[in-house]
Amino acid sequence: MESYEHREPWNKGKLVGQKAPLKPKDIWAIRIHLQNAHHVRDLAMFNLAIDSKLRGCDLVSLRVRDVTHGNQVLSRAMVIQRKTQRPVQFELTEPTRTTVAAWIEKAKLRPEDFLFPSRLHESPHISTRQYARIVEQWVASAGLDPAAYGTHSMRRTKATLIYKRTKNLRAVQLLLGHSKLESTVRYLGIEVDDALEISEQIEI
Repeated sequence: MESYEHREPWNKGKLVGQKAPLKPKDIWAIRIHLQNAHHVRDLAMFNLAIDSKLRGCDLVSLRVRDVTHGNQVLSRAMVIQRKTQRPVQFELTEPTRTTVAAWIEKAKLRPEDFLFPSRLHESPHISTRQYARIVEQWVASAGLDPAAYGTHSMRRTKATLIYKRTKNLRAVQLLLGHSKLESTVRYLGIEVDDALEISEQIEI
């Protein structure tokens, strides 16, 4: 048995702290890779993860009925977040609706089914650990370092883009379902960059 002294810390060689959001070119690289590989489920999951900005635990536990009405995939949906027990709304863009509909049809899912069922018997839907491994594969397929990205990258990607384009913190707070604006500020990691950018624009 390995003695305690020789055990490596879990975070050795890993980037600790916030995982980077994906850049638009990375998103397209992953989408094209998944399309070419005909990974219907993964493409639906990837697009939905980006659009919904949900935490991994909320994404994997989505049911078909959460994002559909009849045979239609909704353009807006709402779920109760597991972590905060607060509702959060999200949009499903047209490409996301198309890929989600294709996946539901391919997997022959019913409204009460989990959107991403597990292939393992002991779990009704894919686990957050499985999701983390899937995200690692996506990131690697785009030639990125899997240590720098994770499931939270998916949650942060669109939020970061929205903030960069609009500077509307309150909108991002609502989309992420944060109860405090400070959480959103911390989450986006924006204070220093933004303060410098604003400062650069002020000439004295």
